[in-house]
Formats: sequence, structure tokens, C-alpha cells
Amino acid sequence: MGTREPRLVAGMIVHNEAGRYLPMVLKDLQAYCDRIVILDDGSTDATPQICQSFSRVLLHRQTESLFWTNESALRIKLWNLVLTQDPDWILAIDADEMLEPRFKQEKARWLTQKEYPVIAFRLYEFWNSLTHYRVDKLWNPQMKITPMLVRHQPGSVYHWLPQPLHCGRIPMGLGPFVFSGLRCKHFGYANPQDHRRKYEMYTRHDPEGRFSPRSHYDSILDENPILEPWQD
Repeated sequence: MGTREPRLVAGMIVHNEAGRYLPMVLKDLQAYCDRIVILDDGSTDATPQICQSFSRVLLHRQTESLFWTNESALRIKLWNLVLTQDPDWILAIDADEMLEPRFKQEKARWLTQKEYPVIAFRLYEFWNSLTHYRVDKLWNPQMKITPMLVRHQPGSVYHWLPQPLHCGRIPMGLGPFVFSGLRCKHFGYANPQDHRRKYEMYTRHDPEGRFSPRSHYDSILDENPILEPWQD
């Protein structure tokens, strides 16, 4: 008998993602994930129906939205749901993110290596379109190395940063991580109509900049950000 390939399970939180990027994100994830565990954070649109249209999705729903008031509780709940699917590796990804296609080619390399328990990706913030990303201020991808892929070690006790916002997508203290050299595309600001809404939500829930610099929130509304074109 051959050796079983490592089982990769994605974990994702969604909230009112209909009309945005969720269908293309899930279509891409199905190409390389064994299971996609989704926790719906009180969506009031067609998000649950979109999720259920994908065969590898396991959807869990809660009626009360927690993301802006207790993100760490939400992340813990999602993580525990992912663990029920017997993962070897866990990919912590958002509903508006996609790993570059090269990950599919290098997946076996990263999931079979034994040295590092955490794999990081460089995050590119797409701005005003799906073709250009932002490179100025804290949006610069050179400053955004993001751990996203975690080897599950059965019996481990996972701990999260206990704060209501920006608590991190993976648990704390998992050991050394390695930068994969791979890129992750974040489309959260690709539609300029979302900028004002995101700015107002962040400044309403973190007006003093306790969890991220207030200047970073303010820069969402910059009129002339520096952009560069994406190249595959």
C-alpha cells in the first residue's frame, strides 16, 4: 500500500459574501483541498446557498454575528470545526482570498516536509480592481508575510489572542514558520465601493487604533494610493 497523501482542510469565515468573490474562491479551493469547512457568521443574503452549491464544503451556521465584537471566539469555533475533519494540514483563508496558481504545483512539497509546522505567504492587497495591488504604507506586500498553512498535531492545545478584533487567523505559539515564496491575492479592497464601508466599520469598532494603527485605517481612504500591476 502506498503512503496516504496529507489531508488538507481549509477553514473559512463568511458573512454576506453574495455578489462578491466567494464563488471563484471556492471553485479554486475545490481544486486542491480535501474539505472546506465554512462558518457562516450570521449572513442575511444568499451566502449559505452559494456555499452549499460546492461539493467539498461543510457549512456551519450561526445566527448572531460575532466578527466585529468577538473575533477570537469566532476563530476558535471555526478551528474546532476544522479539527473534526481529521486534517493533516489546515489552510486558514478568507472568503476574498486566493492563493496563486503555483501553490497547486508545489502543494506536495509543502505538505510533506517535516521541518516547519507553519507555512507563510506574502499577501497582496488588490486595490480598485482585480488587476492592480497596493504597494504604499502598510499595504506593501513586502511587509505582509502572513502565516496561513498549519500542520495539525493531534493532542495539541491551541491558544488564541484574546481580543475582539485582529486576533489573527491561526493560533498563537505554533512554532517556527517558513516563508514559502508564494503569494496570496486579497480582493477585499478591489471594489472601491467597499472602501468607505470598511473604513467606517474599523473606526467604529476600534476608534483609538488599539488593534491596528489608526493611521492604517485612515489610509483606506487615500485618494492616490500607489499601485502596481499583478503578474502571474
